[in-house]
Amino acid sequence: MPSGSEVTTEVVEADGAWLGPGLRDHHVHFDQWALMRQRIDVQDCASAEETADRLAEAARTALPDRVLVGHGYRDGLWPAPARRELLDRAAPGLPVVVVAADLHAVWCNTRALAHFAAALGRALPAGEDGVLREQDAFDVTGALSRVPDELLDAAVEEAVEAAARRGVTGVVDLEMVFGLDRWARRIAAGTDGIRVASGVYPGELDGVVARGLRTGDVVPGTRGLLTMGPFKVITDGSLGTRTAATSDGGGLLTWTPEDLVPVLRRAVAAGLVPAVHAIGDRAVTLALNAFETVGTRGTIEHAQLLQPDDVPRFARLGVVASVQPEHAMDDRDIADHHWAGRTDRAFPFAALERAGARMQLGSDAPRRATRPVGGARRRRRPGPRRTGSVAPGAADVGARRVAGQHRRPRRRGRR
Repeated sequence: MPSGSEVTTEVVEADGAWLGPGLRDHHVHFDQWALMRQRIDVQDCASAEETADRLAEAARTALPDRVLVGHGYRDGLWPAPARRELLDRAAPGLPVVVVAADLHAVWCNTRALAHFAAALGRALPAGEDGVLREQDAFDVTGALSRVPDELLDAAVEEAVEAAARRGVTGVVDLEMVFGLDRWARRIAAGTDGIRVASGVYPGELDGVVARGLRTGDVVPGTRGLLTMGPFKVITDGSLGTRTAATSDGGGLLTWTPEDLVPVLRRAVAAGLVPAVHAIGDRAVTLALNAFETVGTRGTIEHAQLLQPDDVPRFARLGVVASVQPEHAMDDRDIADHHWAGRTDRAFPFAALERAGARMQLGSDAPRRATRPVGGARRRRRPGPRRTGSVAPGAADVGARRVAGQHRRPRRRGRR
């Protein structure tokens, strides 16, 4: 500072409030979260029968021309699997859809399967359980999201306010339908409580490339609140739906290496930063291989189960581990059951940190409300420490990484 210059200090009377840095949630599906807040919450249901009972109760007051939608079922440890007939009996006159907590499956009754097959113009191959997984599930949730703009924007406005109250000032929105123009419209209308980076999936890559949009580009007229986000590719399923691609042959790969490398090359050449969803250790290895082959940086989203040899590759390749601390808490028991003997390699945040990998935190809303450090907070609640579930130090590292989520302070909060 030049000698003799004056320093002007502005003092703001906060009346007991505190001012903190904002948090950036690096992985949300914002439209889905906004809509989920208006759906029937079944996250705490411990069985298919309990879930169906809750839907049956809601059906008594449901409008006769609407689809009845529940959200958040977690069937990985249910004593008996889902059955279509349970939902048929719960609401015999209504289409019923229950969206899985991880969005990778939907459980439907017979009316819903017929309804969405007609809406999508193709058959939906559900078995007696009525469950659709992966792309079929994504197509149904996409159809559920096709509501009038004014209704969706109103729900998003409420969700933005809720996120801001939690201290979130920025999100990376990985909604499966390209949302840049929707966000521009919302910001122009006054929904401006957070900054948004809006990602794109392969199905809409051509349009983004044609518009010359590059990751980080600021959208004109949004006062710097809206930028082009990453290029998202989903290469496997999820732990909760038991479709994560693992080295023992479990799960499924939705992109082969032969297909993944060319699409990443095209996106990178157009100025887009890849964000590759990979949960199982087989998928993570193949994703890292693709990054190395293309010679680009980017993120691996979730990275929940890793081979030990892959841990140091993140730092060496400059690939960011985009992780969700709350998943480590929510999925402890299901990981113990379905990844038995491998949980020392599950959610290996401490190992990644020791290896010098950069991590960024997210919530994966609507799986959980946007709260990128929620798992770190939950780890410190009173109670005994769990042993034998997920890699040691998972949530502790999440707490230490809070500093990496900070963005410019914009809001005040009460103690």
